[in-house]
Amino acid sequence: MVSQPEPADISNSPYHKLADKYKIKIDFRQFIKVDPIDSKEFRKQKIDILKHTAIIFTSRNAVDHFFRICKDSKIEMPPEMKYFCISEQTANYLQKYIVVRKRKVFVGERTAQDILNVIKKHKNEKYLFPCSNIRKDDIPSFMNKDGYNFTEAIIYKTVAADLSDLEHITYDILAFFSPSGINSLFVNFPDFKQNNTRIAVFGPTTAQAARDAGLIIDIEAPLPNAPSMTGALELYIKKANGLK
Repeated sequence: MVSQPEPADISNSPYHKLADKYKIKIDFRQFIKVDPIDSKEFRKQKIDILKHTAIIFTSRNAVDHFFRICKDSKIEMPPEMKYFCISEQTANYLQKYIVVRKRKVFVGERTAQDILNVIKKHKNEKYLFPCSNIRKDDIPSFMNKDGYNFTEAIIYKTVAADLSDLEHITYDILAFFSPSGINSLFVNFPDFKQNNTRIAVFGPTTAQAARDAGLIIDIEAPLPNAPSMTGALELYIKKANGLK
């Protein structure tokens, strides 16, 4: 079980190729869901969006919900607003809402540290960080510690999805990608026992959440020889079945 939505182009997905190669069955299920925060609730945070000169985006969800709040609040982004995006994919997605000007959009390679390295060159901006109620601490910690003009805005909530229909179904492997996914498992099944189920995790924060929950991790990514979850799963399958 992969605790993410099924890829849109499943036939070209590395999961499909893995399943086909080793004759295994892979199910997909989103363990978490995103609930919007409405404009009335947002106003309670007393944040004036237009008093900021730069927006930090770390996901498509953040982009969608930020511009939803702007639309509901009748706020139009000024052309001089700068945008700092964690990846090229997020920056490209931004074009759904604004006309992207290269000089106004700054892009990291993939990680929070990448975009923070870009932000270091723009110390004098007034930054707004639209995010979920559950988020990693790396960006806020860096911005506050180094004295940036920085405001965090919670614009959506990450909550556990209803998994009650899975109560009597067991899987050989459960693959997790965030601490929220681990949390959802125990919100839905407080008495969950790992028994013979193997736990796969992606990223150090997910791994820590799994250990904190008392789970034994069998498969971990990214690693030098397995940068992706599918790569780590394939290594485990080979090892478990004595394959080369």
